[in-house]
Amino acid sequence: MQRTDFAYELPDSLIAQEPRERGRSRMLVLTPTDGAPRIEHDSFASFPERLGERDVLVINDTRVIPARLYARPKGQMQRPIEFLLTREREPGTWETWCRPAKRVKPGDVVTFSDALHAEVLEKGEGIVVIRFDGDLDEIERLGVPPLPPYIARESPRASDKDAYQTVYAAARGAIAAPTAGLHFTREILDAIAARGIDIVRVTLHVGIGTFKPVKVDRIDEHQMDSERYEISADAAARLNVALDERRPIVAVGTTSVRTLESAIRAGDGRFVAGAAETSIFITPGFAFQAVDRLVTNFHLPESTLLMLVSAFAGMDTIRAAYAEAIRERYFFYSYGDCMFIRNRGDR
Repeated sequence: MQRTDFAYELPDSLIAQEPRERGRSRMLVLTPTDGAPRIEHDSFASFPERLGERDVLVINDTRVIPARLYARPKGQMQRPIEFLLTREREPGTWETWCRPAKRVKPGDVVTFSDALHAEVLEKGEGIVVIRFDGDLDEIERLGVPPLPPYIARESPRASDKDAYQTVYAAARGAIAAPTAGLHFTREILDAIAARGIDIVRVTLHVGIGTFKPVKVDRIDEHQMDSERYEISADAAARLNVALDERRPIVAVGTTSVRTLESAIRAGDGRFVAGAAETSIFITPGFAFQAVDRLVTNFHLPESTLLMLVSAFAGMDTIRAAYAEAIRERYFFYSYGDCMFIRNRGDR
């Protein structure tokens, strides 16, 4: 299968530059069928009523860190060097993307503020490893959210720190938001819980693996970078009850899908509590074992996320849904609208 099988044309005017009001985004409801898919247009405000009482809703509670930081080599007054934190190896030690990397070498000390410095430990192809020294709370104060490049900003906005974070974010460690979760408000979550629908939290710290572009022509040659996920004992138990009782599992976002499908394979058909790394790459032909329905945003052409939703709903079904969304002028990507992909047997 070729990367270009997942190409499509999107007008720039449909790339969301500002966050939707939480709970008020548009929602395309997609039901695959044996023929043309059934497509409905709705608001995310009605999402609780779209769920069945036996459904189990799974959310990714990772918390985005303001991962883009600027520093100067000790004693230098040149323009700052940009560090994008991409992966925490151990507390205080990070792999980073660094620009311009030619200005640093192992052994250098860079200064982020009077209270925060870092030593350059390693420098490899595309990666610079640094170890922080000082007050790590400064990262939250100094850093800015690493918004995707298609969201144009002349300068960082303080408001993006809140907008680019789910209302249920808890476990610090992501460098990008699980964007399907941005549509939820506390009121919507309360309405779901009031219907007796179980809401289960899992964690996948969104990293490079989620949004790294596919550069090879044949998608089976693409290598996903690994990301860390965690499922608590309570979450595993509740998910296993859902399996035993054949209750539908509704995943909020592709990161929840990757967590669930990774974990159920690691447990040989059961969910096992614990933390692990996953580099699972879900493409058409993948046999889903855990997820029955999916809430997701509209994704970039030729991206691994578009490949995942195409695997879930079918390539022709997703092509039809995206074409309809473009005709109806839905907003796409991280700050855009969403779709709810239902099960083929749903009415």
